[in-house]
Amino acid sequence: MDTYGLMRQFADSWALLGLCLIFLGVLVWVWRPGARKAHDAAAASIFRNETRPAGAGRDVRERG
Repeated sequence: MDTYGLMRQFADSWALLGLCLIFLGVLVWVWRPGARKAHDAAAASIFRNETRPAGAGRDVRERG
């Protein structure tokens, strides 16, 4: 069997199966029960310093 045919057969069978399993694994990881807190924190992170910029109001010596 030539190299192209061998690679094509591999991509059509095992690589497709592997990519589908990775996709399903990512879906399970994202929708797991304990993920809500992390997703809510990530979604709200852009509003964390809404009233003033980060570090505003602190002395230069406190920044370390």
